[in-house]
Amino acid sequence: MKLDETDKKILNVLIDDSRLSYRQIAKKILVSAATVMHRVKRLEKEKIIERYGAQIDYDLLGYDIHVLIDLRVAKGKLFEIEKKIAANNNVYAVYDNTGHFDATILAKFKNRRSMDEFLKKIQKFDFVERTETKLILNTIKEQGIKL
Repeated sequence: MKLDETDKKILNVLIDDSRLSYRQIAKKILVSAATVMHRVKRLEKEKIIERYGAQIDYDLLGYDIHVLIDLRVAKGKLFEIEKKIAANNNVYAVYDNTGHFDATILAKFKNRRSMDEFLKKIQKFDFVERTETKLILNTIKEQGIKL
């Protein structure tokens, strides 16, 4: 689907604040509320807008340990292993990638013990050859990209 400038403006406003009403979005981008409503419905139907959500500060909820885990998997079992890992509530992203490792996992934990238990659990999975864990010290930017 080809996006025009109005579609892009609507998406950029929604990236900043998905709770705004059609009327509020329309006022920001200088079109009618009906135009915004029809465009948003079309973007949802085309699956460009997949879902709406809240940006949560997990540090304030006690999730002080943020990690990036690189994973090497043997014998073509990557998707099977990724699915198992993705089912864990502490995991918020799983990526296939190129390079020395096959996948990268991003996860948040409340304490070292829960992180350690998770790491030991995935290291025991059949076909997991190696992991490398990096502790994320500070998050400088984590948000949707503007169009």
